[in-house]
This record gives sequence, C-alpha cells and structure tokens, in this order.
Amino acid sequence: MGGFFGAVSHRDVVLDVFFGVDYHSHLGTRRAGMVVCEGTGGFQREIHSIENAPFRSKFDRDIEQFHGTSGIGCISDTDPQPLLVRGRHGTFAITTVGIINNADELIEQYFSAGGAQLTAMSSGAVNGTELVAALINQKDDLVEGIKFAQEQIEGSLTLLIMTEDGVVFAARDRMGRLPVLIGRDAEGQGYCISFESFVYHKLGYEDAYELGSGEVVRVTADGYETVAPAGDKMKICAFLWVYYGYPNSNYEGLNVEVMRYRNGRIMARDEALAGTLPEVDYVAGVPDSGTPHAIGYANECGATFARPFIKYTPTWSRSFMPTNQKVRDRIAEMKQIPVPELIRDKRLLLVDDSIVRGTQLGNTVNFLYETGASEVHMRSACPPIMFSCKYLSFSRGKSDMDLIARRVVRELEGPEGDEHLSEYADSSTERGQCMLKKICEQLGFDSLGYQSLPGMLEAIGIDPEKICTYCWDGRE
Repeated sequence: MGGFFGAVSHRDVVLDVFFGVDYHSHLGTRRAGMVVCEGTGGFQREIHSIENAPFRSKFDRDIEQFHGTSGIGCISDTDPQPLLVRGRHGTFAITTVGIINNADELIEQYFSAGGAQLTAMSSGAVNGTELVAALINQKDDLVEGIKFAQEQIEGSLTLLIMTEDGVVFAARDRMGRLPVLIGRDAEGQGYCISFESFVYHKLGYEDAYELGSGEVVRVTADGYETVAPAGDKMKICAFLWVYYGYPNSNYEGLNVEVMRYRNGRIMARDEALAGTLPEVDYVAGVPDSGTPHAIGYANECGATFARPFIKYTPTWSRSFMPTNQKVRDRIAEMKQIPVPELIRDKRLLLVDDSIVRGTQLGNTVNFLYETGASEVHMRSACPPIMFSCKYLSFSRGKSDMDLIARRVVRELEGPEGDEHLSEYADSSTERGQCMLKKICEQLGFDSLGYQSLPGMLEAIGIDPEKICTYCWDGRE
C-alpha cells in the first residue's frame, strides 16, 4: 500500500524524516524514497528498492550527505517516488498513496488537452504519482490543482507536496480512507506529517491535528493552516484497525491494539452466546497482527493463551518481501518455527486478522498437524472478504475470484451465488454454514468462525457510517 512522513522545522530534519519513513515500513515492500531541501531552492533526493533489504540499510549512507530543514519521504508498494516535478507551480517534490482505477482514461484526457508526454516505466505504465502531478499542473493554483486531481481520480489519493521554499502541503483522500496526522515538535521548532501517530511520538513530537476527509493543510516551521476545508463525509478503512495499522497508533482517537483486544473479546462473547465455542487447550494468534485479537479472545472465554509457533523475522521481516507469490509462500512457511511441546497432541484455536486467499493459512494448518496437533480450529478477526478493494492497494489480489470466500461461493452455487453474498457472509444462515463447511474441508480446519460485521464495527467504536466496509459488504 504505502505510507509517508514529512517534516518542516527551524532545524535540520533529515534524521526525523529517515526514522519517520522507516517506521512506515510495515506498509510497503517495494520502494522507498526521501527528498529534502533547505527552503532556498534545490532538492536532494534518493529512491531505492527495498524488496531485498530494509529501508534503513538502503538510506543510511544517503543521510550522511543530506541536509535540509524540510523533507518528505515514503514507503511505496507501487511506483518509484517521491518525484521532482517542474511545472506551472515551479519545482516541487510529490509523493502519493492510493490507487487510480481510471489511469488510462486520465492519460488520454491529458493528451487530448495538449499534454506533451508522460514518462513510461519499463512496463509501459505511467507512474501514478507523475500522473497526479500532471493533473495538479492543469490548474493555476497548487491547492486548486490538488482538489482537481482528487475529484478526477476514481479510487483514492492522499499526498504530500514540498515546494522549493520548504513549505509542505498535506492532503487527505476525499473520503478519508487513510489517516493524515500533524505532530508538533515538543521544543517548538517545527511540525511533521505522518500516517502513524506513534512515529512522531517516538521522534519527540506531540499530537497537534488530524486532517478531515479531503482536507488540505499548508505546513511550515511556524505552524499549519487549512487551505481547503474537510468534507462532511468519511469512509476510513476498517482494516487500519484490524490488520495493517501499527499497534501503537491511534486513528480517529481509537488505538489499534485496544481495538484488537476488544475485537477478540467480542468474537468470543458472541460465540459463547451462540454455543459454538470449542473446547481447546490453547488459543493462539497468527503472528503478528492476529496475536492481539487472540489475546482478547482467550481472555474473554477463559482459555489459555499460548504461542505454539513463532515467526522468525531477523532475515525476512515484513518490510522486505519478494513480489513472486510462490517465493512469498515459501518464505512464510520458513518463518514459522514450531514449539512442539505446545502443539503435540494439543487442541489449538488460531485467530488471524483475516482470511484472504487462504493459501498461507492452509500451509500453517498442515504444518501444525505435521507437528502433532490433534485439532486446529480457525477464527478470522473480520467477516468473510467478498470484494477486492478498489480504494487502496494493500492486497496484491486484483480479482474477486482471488478471494477464498468468493471462490467457494462460486463452487457451491455458481454465478447465482453472487446474488446471495450477504447470506454467505452470515454464519447463522444455511448458506453461511455451507461456506464455512466447504472452507474447512479445503483448508483442513476442525472448525471455522468469522467475526461478524456488527461485531467488528462495535470493536472499532466510531460511527459505522464513517467506516469503509466495501470489501465485506460491497457498500460504497
């Protein structure tokens, strides 16, 4: 998917940007970049691949040469960035996070309006961030250009722009699908912009402001001001709390780790009421993001929490993984190191943050049985995923049929099953029970349960109308 960090100060911010971007490494695995300036014209920039090495190892030499009182950087799961662009607004650096579903249409419109060229990458595709810059440059005012780009794009667009004088503009997606937060230097030297709140807390910044949906803010070393107001609607991504948000962070005032404990408790509570709690020896989380959901589940139902297998990350951390799915699956298998004493002849219940394609989870179950488990029960901390996300690029899957729930629905009922997805997502229905049974057969679980959509929304705890649930219920 991606994430970014920026800072503007009366002091040098190179190390702040370096560590700030590094702390977003859980959001992407392909490329990263940094660009800094002194505010007097001219930029220093580097972009590196992080597919086979972590961010910090690629940039530790660069920061020795970098100097600047303003800087932005990113972790990108898509195109190389930040980019340096020269246009009608002067030269500026830009980094974006989101997805452009109508890129080909926008490119044709750009050429039809007199645009001369866009740089093609080796794949022939246009860098999405360059396309955004081209849209921005169609307007006379930088802020007007940002709003224009957001309106034209089908998908989502959250961005940072840094101008030659060191000013940083931050814009949150029109529907607020991702967070953008501003931190204030505790010593009064400047401000930062971040996805993750824990990042700037660790760097000595305090909470200052959280942008609203579609809001654009101008940030300098002396303060920040709203230059385009927030809209009145929000659809923040629920997966921030369930899966890809970092445990220490807060979004819309709600902490990620606290939500996950509560979510696990609600799952166990509802299972107890339905009479579906299995008798097990241990409850365990699929590391890492499944673990807090499992702790909440175990605490609520009174089961013993344990770690029957540990994820080995020193050589293959989440921050750098290959794009080849076969290699990714093998690495996922190699990272799982068993504790046989906690597996052999034991009844285990695993809680994962989600079940997407099911491939790696099936391998995990096989590995547990091979180690001697007598039973393996599976719980998902969110409902069955029925739709591929069209707003953010946090999953490599491009088709709904990549999703195990949709594949099983198609196997059970053919195309007609697509008319009954809400029933399949509800385990209290006959169709829901059929789907659970089929997935259990395919992946080898002794039982399977999903968190309900109402249960997950209860755990998040903000107005449900402000939460995007598209991948579960198809509601835009």
